[in-house]
Formats: sequence, C-alpha cells, structure tokens
Amino acid sequence: MSFKEYLRVATLAPDKEDEIEYLSVRSRVACNALVNSQRNIPGTGCNYEADVTAFWEEYIKLKEECGYPLPFNTLMMKVLVEGLKEAPRLNAHFDYKHTSSSGRLIIKKHIDVSMPVCFENGETFTVKLKQLENKSLREISEQIELTKAKLENTNFKKVLFNVAGQRMFGYAVKGKLISTFAQFLAAYTGKGKIAKFSKLFKKKSYRHEGYKKNGVGSLKVDDFTEGTVCFTNWGTLYEDLKVDITYIPPLYPQVFMFGTGRVKEVKDVYRKENGELDFRMKKVLPLMMVFDHKIGGAADLMPFIKKMDEIFENPGIIREW
Repeated sequence: MSFKEYLRVATLAPDKEDEIEYLSVRSRVACNALVNSQRNIPGTGCNYEADVTAFWEEYIKLKEECGYPLPFNTLMMKVLVEGLKEAPRLNAHFDYKHTSSSGRLIIKKHIDVSMPVCFENGETFTVKLKQLENKSLREISEQIELTKAKLENTNFKKVLFNVAGQRMFGYAVKGKLISTFAQFLAAYTGKGKIAKFSKLFKKKSYRHEGYKKNGVGSLKVDDFTEGTVCFTNWGTLYEDLKVDITYIPPLYPQVFMFGTGRVKEVKDVYRKENGELDFRMKKVLPLMMVFDHKIGGAADLMPFIKKMDEIFENPGIIREW
C-alpha cells in the first residue's frame, strides 16, 4: 500500500468511484441548527397515543361545513397552540452559558410555530408562522395558505444565505469569532463553497429583493428564523406510514418539539354493559413531545398533556375555535 493510499484509508477519504454531494446553503443552515440542538439541549421525550375516534368524526364534519381549507395538519397546529396556552414555559427560548452554568428562560409573549415544509424534490424548509396565540382556526388556515403562495415566489438560496449571514453575525456578537470566521471562510472557499467573493460587496446580492406575483409577495429572512416552538407531521409525507416519531431534538434555542404521526385504526378491547369483553376498532393518533429538561422537569409538560386529554375527550370544542 502506497503512502497516498494509506493516508486515504486513514482519513476515511472517498474512493474515486464514490459520489460526492456537498452541503447546500439550506443544508448548512439545517445542520447548524440540529448540531446546536444536540449539543445544548438535554432532551426528555414521551409518546402519547391519543384516542381520536370521536375527534376524527368531528373533524370530518367540520371540514365539510366550515367553507375554508382545513387539512388535519392545520387542526393539529391549533391543538398545539391551545396546549401551549396552558403550558407557557414550553413556549420559550433558553439562553444558557456552559462556562458559568448560568442562563435564563425567556418565556415568549407570542406563539410563533416553526413548521417544516417538504417539496417534491425532497428538500425541506422550516417556515415560521407568527403570532398564532389569538388566531381562530380559520385565520390559521388562511395564514398557512398565504405562506404556501409566498413559498412559490421565494428565492430560497438568496433568503437562506441571508439567514446564515444573520446567524454568523449573532455568533460574532456573542464572542464566537473563530466559529464565525470558519463559517465565513467555508462559504466562500473550497469545493463546497456556496457563494463567490465577487458578489460579497454587491448590495443586491446581499438583500432579498421584494417580488410579487398575483398580488402575493415572497417570504423574507424573518420567516425562516427560529420560532418559539416547532411542529412536525410525518403523517403528511406518506399515506401508509407505519412508524411513529420517537425523538426529534427541539430547535435551539427552543425548548419544546411537538410531532404527530398518521391516524391509524387499531383493535380495542372493551367491556360491555353486561360485563362481557368485546372488540371494536378505534382511531389512534401517535404524538411525540420532547422538551428541554433544563427548564425544570415533567411538571412543565403536565398542563399541556391535560389540555390534550380535554380536547380529545371533548372534540366538540374545535367548533369554538
């Protein structure tokens, strides 16, 4: 084995036949957020299998009668908002300093939900839906539809590049100069670079130009920054999904992640009035909840779970939303 071959094996370098895919600006932003989450958040998770038999029936009726688009995903986002009203400590950012073991929990006034949007090419973007705490189910539906329309008019590469720049500036302000310089250098040099130095000082390349089509604008940098909580629904990706979400780290500096699977039918054993056991089919929705254990403990989650119980046991409440 030649020294060059020895070095390639020792450094786990790719073979000539291997396909190499460098991180795009979207992937860099996502990787940065996820690595920060795993590094900074000691997460505690739990799964909740909700009996949504009556809830689903009420949803189907409301969907046919309401007169506006009402995907199940939108309804579950409203469920999340109602739960957070009862558990405000979950709608927060945690600012923690490892060196001094000091920090602060910033309980947010507004509920801004970060929602992953998956495109046909497989790429995923996390978009922020703002100030949902006092919005009706119809208003949330309209905001989601408007966001979808704006997505079609958005230059993602340009906006996400500005998002990455904003985060780099934040690192610099906090004194993380080495990390800032390394990210800046990686963005403009090497085979995986995502920008050219020639465009660095051109004002137009550093600002997302407003664009409108059919009276609808485009999404801006603030629409892609961290919300106060993240909501994800794997059930929308695959009709025959047979797996449940067990763990996804909250997006730093958020302290709570809420995920749903797909509604499924399962056999349920119950006791009839005469005491005999019998079988029936019921609809179950698997829910996943992960929270940052630094904020306290399970007691912070209990008001949220109790609100879930109340909603699923009394589904008629969704008509008041």
